[in-house]
Amino acid sequence: MLAATIRAWGGELGFQAVGIADVELGAAERRLLEWLAAGRHGELDYMARHGPKRARPAELVPGTVRVISARMDYLPEAADSEQTMNDGARAFVSRYALGRDYHKVLRGRLQQLADRIAAEIGAFGYRVFTDSAPVMEVELARKAGLGWRGKHTLLLSRDAGSYFFLGEIYTDLPLPPDEPVSEHCGACAKCIDICPTRAIVAPYQLDARRCISYLTIELKGSIPLELRPLIGNRVYGCDDCQLVCPWNRYARVSGEPDFQVRNGLDAAQLADLFSWSESEFHERLAGSAIHRIGHERWLRNLAVGLGNAPGDEWVIAALRARVDHPSALVREHVSWALQRHGIRT
Repeated sequence: MLAATIRAWGGELGFQAVGIADVELGAAERRLLEWLAAGRHGELDYMARHGPKRARPAELVPGTVRVISARMDYLPEAADSEQTMNDGARAFVSRYALGRDYHKVLRGRLQQLADRIAAEIGAFGYRVFTDSAPVMEVELARKAGLGWRGKHTLLLSRDAGSYFFLGEIYTDLPLPPDEPVSEHCGACAKCIDICPTRAIVAPYQLDARRCISYLTIELKGSIPLELRPLIGNRVYGCDDCQLVCPWNRYARVSGEPDFQVRNGLDAAQLADLFSWSESEFHERLAGSAIHRIGHERWLRNLAVGLGNAPGDEWVIAALRARVDHPSALVREHVSWALQRHGIRT
């Protein structure tokens, strides 16, 4: 059977699970439209721009009748997350961003998988996606039997938790779809309770405008004043809801070299990262997911972290060094950080 062969090839290419979903996403489309109508997408304009197309695979890629969904674990060997977050002098970077940009890794492996299929059966219609288009990847992975949607909105697997990436191949092959798995969150609400900014407003409902991942990655302008103290030392993304999830006790460290820690980002000093020049930022983080936010937003995030750090001499010195930065965005957040330490600019 071709479907079984595709799963086997996926394993050989480094995916920990591969499933097949049909393209009926009507219920998910209704939830998406309600979320957009509530404005919870914030500045994620592409979410509204594409609208229902996200839930209609055959409109995105004509001829699509199935979606091959693949999971790749990313958890690296890294410094303990909670210890890093509890040390106000250090910067916390979401574990998924400590290594190479996953987009390139997954896209390449999915293309290899598509090439193997073509070599076996001949040319067929397909398109590969890794966060590169309006795709409802969690819903498709759920339908493909790779896991269930947790109350934090991420996909959960009984044998892998949530520390993994998802990628898709939209195809015109009428493969037999897999059955969804049952949900196993029960009455647990730890992810909701732990969220520093209360971004998980209800089970399965996320207000992106309050999410630290959105604030430090997607938001282009100023971080709202009332949320800055709640961000702590999280300078790129946030893993709190994953760290507290009981299912992540089963998450396994990835053996993928591309996802291993680079530049000591698992426990780096805030002041050290803040001292990087723009050229150093580009040189050190080339090929990283962090690189796409640019040096200006990187400094904005670090300034917030330094504002929440202990008021030691090195913290003040680091901030003073950027007080006249050419960027108004950086200057604003540096000024706020210094004021947090009782210093007026």
